[in-house]
Amino acid sequence: MLILRLKQSGFTLIEAIAVIIITAILGALASSFSLPIKAYFAATARADLTDVADTAMRRMARELHAALPNSVRVSGSYIEFLPTITGGRYRASAAVSGSAICGGILAQDVLDFTSTDTCFEVIGGLSASTTFPVVNNELVVYNNDPSYVYNGTNVATIASGTATNFVKFNTKQFPMPSPSQRFQIIDKPVSFVCDDSTLWRYTGYARQSAQPVSLATLNGLAGRTFSRLATGIDCTNSRFSYASGGTGRADLIVMKLSLTSGGNSVTLLHQVHVQNVP
Repeated sequence: MLILRLKQSGFTLIEAIAVIIITAILGALASSFSLPIKAYFAATARADLTDVADTAMRRMARELHAALPNSVRVSGSYIEFLPTITGGRYRASAAVSGSAICGGILAQDVLDFTSTDTCFEVIGGLSASTTFPVVNNELVVYNNDPSYVYNGTNVATIASGTATNFVKFNTKQFPMPSPSQRFQIIDKPVSFVCDDSTLWRYTGYARQSAQPVSLATLNGLAGRTFSRLATGIDCTNSRFSYASGGTGRADLIVMKLSLTSGGNSVTLLHQVHVQNVP
């Protein structure tokens, strides 16, 4: 008699259960490792966004600290100011002795507010770090309102010949003397703008009576230059605010920047005090 033996193949129920248990264990282990990895990458992304926002706001704060008193203008996500190059105190009364600087007599070294003038002596001299000549920069005396400087009421263009101990300027009669005999020399306006998902810095354009509050307006101004300070900005939720006289002798600027990238977002606030005593 011929007997055939057939070899059976397959797996038992116990083996199937064992495979299921092992697969579940491996899945749990993989999940437990993936969550910390995802959290690490998310934290790294947020840290990068924070670094970008913090660097941009520190740059802005550094420049705003040197703003001409009462020259800051804010509108939504647009902020404009006039940077101060240097400043000092002008001579308010004639010296009793010494050599005349601005003319043949010492009385001409005084800044005259009763008629037009073109020169005055600087008490103590300008800062040694001032780069000369500062021709085409502008002289400002007693700016206690933004409209004065932006409309040119108390502004004169620096003329050639200006040195550390005296300032020459185009013929001008300034409307009001400074109680502390102070003056500032300023550069072109600077605007920080959050628009088109980008934080921009504009400068090089002439003073405008009205604050430029659109990229189209800024890009249409002669001489303007611009650079990117940060990208990936949520400009809808990024704002600047300005409170005058918050601490008596200083105004307060609050900057809010929101950045978004790859599903991660951060929002930073930064406060800057700017001098308001002209």
